[in-house]
Amino acid sequence: MTVSDSRPADAPAREPRFRHLDDVEWRQVRAQRNADGTEAFVHEKWVAYSADPQYLSLYARYDPGMIVRRHGHHSPHVVLILEGSCTFGDQECGPGMHIELPYGAAFGPIVAGPDGAVMFEVMMGNPSSWGDRPEAFEAALAAAGATALPHPAYAPPEA
Repeated sequence: MTVSDSRPADAPAREPRFRHLDDVEWRQVRAQRNADGTEAFVHEKWVAYSADPQYLSLYARYDPGMIVRRHGHHSPHVVLILEGSCTFGDQECGPGMHIELPYGAAFGPIVAGPDGAVMFEVMMGNPSSWGDRPEAFEAALAAAGATALPHPAYAPPEA
């Protein structure tokens, strides 16, 4: 890496943005019905979103046992597990685990551990997702006796 003492000529003059997690609302973005009839969710706080250049950073909380399909994003994506645990496919991940998904990489299905999980994620480009191997998702749901519910309605992030 090169260090410079001046702003690059093509870099716009912008100011940093500061936002505390307490000031960002939770959004439920995925839902399932568990074998015992309760519901589990993925909750996200979209901390920062930009349309140009496009990126999204978010703070996520997975309820215990929550299952999310195997998927990737239309951009590079990084995940840091802060609390709890999740299994991503066959890989068990606990606090401190960093996951790097280059553009084109997919992971999952994601199965939250018995205490759920808390993660920090950044998508460095288009944050929309694509899925593959739906049979793996269906098998994980069946093993847990869970049923995927329709995605909760939520507004897209604002720039």
